[in-house]
Amino acid sequence: MNALRPLLAIAVVIGAIFVGFNFGEHHTGKNAFETLYMHLMPGKLLTSDEAHARHGAHAGHGDDAGHGDDAGHGDADEHASHGDDHAGHGAGFEEKTASPYLLAITLPGFPAAFDMYGAKEGTQIVATNLQLFQLAAVLLVLILFSGVPAYVRTGNGDWLTRRLAGFAMYIRDEMVVPAMGEKDGTKFLPFFLCIFFFILFMNLMGLVPGSATATANIFVTGALALITLCSMVFCGMAAQGPLAFWKNLVPHVPLALWPLMFVVELLGLFVKPFALMIRLFANMTGGHLVVLSFMGLIFFFASSMGASAGYGVSPVAVGFAVFIMIIEVFVAMLQAYIFTQLSILFVGASIHPEH
Repeated sequence: MNALRPLLAIAVVIGAIFVGFNFGEHHTGKNAFETLYMHLMPGKLLTSDEAHARHGAHAGHGDDAGHGDDAGHGDADEHASHGDDHAGHGAGFEEKTASPYLLAITLPGFPAAFDMYGAKEGTQIVATNLQLFQLAAVLLVLILFSGVPAYVRTGNGDWLTRRLAGFAMYIRDEMVVPAMGEKDGTKFLPFFLCIFFFILFMNLMGLVPGSATATANIFVTGALALITLCSMVFCGMAAQGPLAFWKNLVPHVPLALWPLMFVVELLGLFVKPFALMIRLFANMTGGHLVVLSFMGLIFFFASSMGASAGYGVSPVAVGFAVFIMIIEVFVAMLQAYIFTQLSILFVGASIHPEH
């Protein structure tokens, strides 16, 4: 079983990439840079027939664009009308079938008011490639750590189990226990281990070609920050008492300053997880934007100065992109550490206001 664990983990990553590539939307933009940058956007998972139809349409459009300069001059109006026809085809497809999406949940009533497309009968929650890689991260945690408890009890395990156990013990001994104490740290350790490795695996999978980086989406990092906020509030109220938690937000200050300080501390309670959300999102998005910008230079020079210029600049662009990717491996681990460490400090301060 120990030997199968890495193979199962690799199969999970490859499977997620395969499903995302074959059933996900293919992004297209007005130019090479926009098309590359749109790969940071979530891609909806489509049914098999819809995915094949759209991918075939995009492939056919790419072939038509390569026939010569006429595609950019005399056929400009035809190209625009083709885009309109394609959009109309998508609308007609939704009328003929229940849904073109692989998984969609319709929410009738009040949530429909927030639908950006103006749905009148209800809004849909559609599965995207981001959920695909979030699920893959959960499976990686379950698969890779399945042998760690036995190793901790018996001391028998393979090289991967020993290293993962070392990571877990580092988080326990150097991050959780010093901030929360032995008693509370033991209770919260599984929670923070899950947060750290869930974020770490999402970050690292985002570096694999053909994958998607879930943590480069602000809604994903916002959900993670919301978990930290709820842990701060509810765990603090459980440890201190419902009223004592809100009372202890304000340190010992003169009574006249107490209302003002309460507002400041209340805002600070929400600013902390907000900073977690922005920090993780911005760092993961920024690194990918730099890599995509270097790769976009190849297409930019090829389109503006000819194919030879594109080939000429490609070694430099690829070299810089690989260099940034190496740095991103470090950033992926660092951001998982920072998010977890700050979450530990925030939750620890909520259950131990005296610290």
